Amino acid sequence: MKMQYTLRQPLAYFLPALALLLLLPGCGGLGKMEKAIEELNITMNPEPLILRGSEVELNLSGTFPEKYFAKKAIIEATPVLVWDGGEAAFETQGFQGEDAAGNYTVVAFKSAKSFDYSASVPFEEGMEDGARLELRISGTMGSKTMDFAPVVLGDGVITTQNWVQSDDRFVIGEDDFQRVVSYTQEAEINYEYNRSRVLSKELRDADMVDMKTFIGFAADHDSVMLKRTAVSAYASPEGEITLNEDLALERAESANAAVAKLLKRAKIEVEDGFYGNNPKGEDWDGFQTLMRASDIEDKDLILRVLSMYTDKNRREEEIKNIAKTYRSIEKEILPALRRSMVTLHYDIEGYSDEELMDLAMSNPDTLTAEEVLYAATLFDSNDDKLKVYQAASRVHSGDWRGPNNEGVCLMEMGKLNQAADRFMAADERGDSPVINNNLGAVARMKGNLSDAKRLLSGASGAGDAVKYNKAILAIQEGNYSQAISNFSGENTVNAALAKLLNGDANGAKTILNNANDDSAVAHYVLAIANARLGNSAEAKQHRDKAVEKDAGLSGKASADLEFRDLD
Repeated sequence: MKMQYTLRQPLAYFLPALALLLLLPGCGGLGKMEKAIEELNITMNPEPLILRGSEVELNLSGTFPEKYFAKKAIIEATPVLVWDGGEAAFETQGFQGEDAAGNYTVVAFKSAKSFDYSASVPFEEGMEDGARLELRISGTMGSKTMDFAPVVLGDGVITTQNWVQSDDRFVIGEDDFQRVVSYTQEAEINYEYNRSRVLSKELRDADMVDMKTFIGFAADHDSVMLKRTAVSAYASPEGEITLNEDLALERAESANAAVAKLLKRAKIEVEDGFYGNNPKGEDWDGFQTLMRASDIEDKDLILRVLSMYTDKNRREEEIKNIAKTYRSIEKEILPALRRSMVTLHYDIEGYSDEELMDLAMSNPDTLTAEEVLYAATLFDSNDDKLKVYQAASRVHSGDWRGPNNEGVCLMEMGKLNQAADRFMAADERGDSPVINNNLGAVARMKGNLSDAKRLLSGASGAGDAVKYNKAILAIQEGNYSQAISNFSGENTVNAALAKLLNGDANGAKTILNNANDDSAVAHYVLAIANARLGNSAEAKQHRDKAVEKDAGLSGKASADLEFRDLD
């Protein structure tokens, strides 16, 4: 009994100890994994992290070495950006040993396994420069859990994209002003059968009276410049061809002679070559047109029959015969074809620039839309231009160009909200790609990128400004290659920034060296380009120049991770 007792007593104590020993390898396995975390050779790309579009993108890669991952272990890894006052966690990724129960990626104990991880988080202001990226891992084996010590993978977030400049380009609604505008004054002179003399009654017809009145007006106004006449003369097609050709020429000459008398009475002298004759001969086309428009019952049959004759002389004979049968042809159609069409070409010269500027300020109501819009372009001051465009908006209330151009002036004066209101007013008056461009640029400047993209997509045809504005938007969306394409041929900070963000620091440097831009921002971006190229001396020089020009950049320059390798 004693022996049995002494044997049972140790056994009672031994069994719980054995159970504890069986559990220890689980906790010890996680501890070993934590201690060997550096053997995973985790690399971060990019390092430091970079703002692209509105996101901070993270790519991690590494390898679980042989005999690293405990067979029953499960770990969950979460990269976290941490900064003063906040943090942002990337997506969690899990792994498990080959004997663990779960749905994570399995890592065998005896073989190495590489891994890749990609995720992103929305950018927040606190991430810039001063943040750090740490990897937080929690492990589980059986009923035991363990948090690994955080592993710091890198520093901060580079926000070079935010150097994008709001130099969006706005487009005015162009005027169609022409100082010299060409017009015509027309009249018709009719003749008797086989005659070319202009009857006095023809001179009393309304169109010839209007011609006489206009010539008198031209004599009294130096702004009216008579250029030439063009007289198209015809004969009716029932006469003999040769006679009709001569008759048409004579009628052209008589019509010009009638105009010449009016000019002489008005004491207007003209140069040689002023009078133009264009005798047409017989008017078969006119005959067909008048026949089709007539009420003659058999008109279609008549035209078909006449069209069968390819010999003009035979056709003329048939027209005579038909005219004897159909009196309406002889009385209404044929006389209307015996005519001269007189066209007097003239130019009117508008106001001089000085006159337009004076009227635009003193009496804009007397100007056409084209005149007042053109007059605005003659002023140097944005204040004066704005006044004229405001007048254009008031006087020509149906024209979108007035309020649109007001908006452009207001943008040049730095009044974004007022400009936006005027662009909206323009949009209410009309639909134009110019307005879409301007509204799109305003939307982008106000941070409404989706509206900006929609509006700029509808701005095709508004000129090169649209491409430039789309390029700015592309930078903010992180589409740097598209930005470069749209900035083609431009030498601006934004064009250089697109190159820089796309990995072409040399291209950025070339653009800025050709930009003739001595601004603080230009020097700052040039400093970044040189820093990326390893040109420390030049980087420092341009960084210091930027701070010299804008002392407010001092804090940013000292903390900017772009300059982390500079002394």
